[in-house]
Amino acid sequence: MKNKILKLSPADNVLVALTNLTEGEVVELDNDEFHLQENIPAKHKFFITDMAAGDAINMYGILVGRLTVAAARGTRMHTGNTQHASESYQYRGYRYHWQAPDTSKFNRLTFNGFHRSDGKVGTANYWIFIPTVFCENRNLDVIREVLENELGYSATENYKAYTRALLSASRESGSLEDVDTSFPGSQTRPADRPFKNVDGIRFLTHQGGCGGIRQDAEVLGKLLAAYANHPNVGGITILSLGCQNLQLPELLAHIKAQNPQFDKPMVVLEQQEIGNEETLIRTAIKKTFEGLTIINSQERKPATLDKLCIGVKCGGSDGFSGISANPAVGYCSDLLVAMGGKIILAEFPELCGVEQNLLDRMGDPRSANKFTDLMKRYETLVTQAGSGFHMNPSPGNIRDGLITDAMKSAGAAKKGGSSPIADVLDYTELATKPGLNLLCTPGNDVEATTGKAASGATLILFTTGLGTPTGNPVCPTIKISTNSLLAEKMQDIIDINTGPIIEGTKTIQEMGEEIFLYCIRCASGEISPKAVLLNQNDFIPWKRGVSL
Repeated sequence: MKNKILKLSPADNVLVALTNLTEGEVVELDNDEFHLQENIPAKHKFFITDMAAGDAINMYGILVGRLTVAAARGTRMHTGNTQHASESYQYRGYRYHWQAPDTSKFNRLTFNGFHRSDGKVGTANYWIFIPTVFCENRNLDVIREVLENELGYSATENYKAYTRALLSASRESGSLEDVDTSFPGSQTRPADRPFKNVDGIRFLTHQGGCGGIRQDAEVLGKLLAAYANHPNVGGITILSLGCQNLQLPELLAHIKAQNPQFDKPMVVLEQQEIGNEETLIRTAIKKTFEGLTIINSQERKPATLDKLCIGVKCGGSDGFSGISANPAVGYCSDLLVAMGGKIILAEFPELCGVEQNLLDRMGDPRSANKFTDLMKRYETLVTQAGSGFHMNPSPGNIRDGLITDAMKSAGAAKKGGSSPIADVLDYTELATKPGLNLLCTPGNDVEATTGKAASGATLILFTTGLGTPTGNPVCPTIKISTNSLLAEKMQDIIDINTGPIIEGTKTIQEMGEEIFLYCIRCASGEISPKAVLLNQNDFIPWKRGVSL
């Protein structure tokens, strides 16, 4: 490790510990010595000058908090002496100049994707099951167990074999001590799948469609329609009960409204019309099987990189997220924007404190006004519920150095890169403009990834400092570790490790290019992210209530 501490901006009055520092230790940066007054764990920050209660704390060059009590030079920043603070913001016009990265080495690259009739290109080819209401979830669970097991899409064979071994040992000797607890070191796709060009069968179970308010059903219908129209989806089976708020004609109308030329194979079944549950399930399986044979005839073909749409997300964040993984993903984002592709940055509670920076990058006043309105309405809703954006950092975030929401947000926004803002989207709105798009979602990992896919993301880059085992049903999710310790400890979920940035052996640009090339391989089906191999297919619609 080249350095023990890091200053992120000349305006900062805190330094970041890149490794564990001990009380009494003297560390040096830019010919200045700092005598540490207490232990400073890696990822945490310490003050570089004596400070009084009420003083501003700056990091990344912006306000991220204020002192609640006096703090001495060389002492640690923590929740006992710091509270969240952020600057006000307003649209000031567009004077932003962006220097796009050099993409000459990538200009001839393409990816092999699934070309859809609407001109979009998918990075995968899935068949999805959509319930119009939670009452159909149990039927989908039965169908899932059958189809995944029989068609080679199950990710639980290791655990089934382990359970069988336990049962056998229990019957034969009554002892479980000699049962082999090891598992294969990596996951791979089964080679004997009958549908070679179908990447999986996905089930969008949810808790909506009835009860609640009619607006919830309306938003859910648009969300499910967006998944039906998603370029990574080749065909759909819809199961409806019949009496729910989200009626079949409404869902079908949403699908057609988003794409009047919709032509994917689609199976539509209503249980109260069919009557017998067994007949419903058998019919769904048979007709889906017929549909799978149709989409299996589709093959990957070359596509230019401007057809890619990548969602960027962080979860289980730590004090290194805004220093290693997020800036590296941000550089990857800038590369794709420079080549005409789309980036989707969401999680509005995690843009608190960086609003002005984002507004200054918007050339369209209408987008700026939309962003301001969405942010303020969201924060007002949260405040009325007795909370606030300041409650966003989780206990795990705080334990690993993210003390305030503004600090977390400043690092989180790095994922989007530095390009101008092309558009601002509300939940379920489709990204249509090349460039960086801001999408209103909660910070909640699954609610956010669910929304990104609905807005058109065909890959998701998911950074984590603590380890987050999640994915998306239709959008391959690539996990990127902020530190090498996590990458080693949780090898089964991490795809790329940006720890070398912290260790000083690789630059942000080098890691960003590595991530970019990985995306192209993933988009071409040459490599499967761990989340895909583990069937981490999480799906949670946002009901527009209070969710951080």
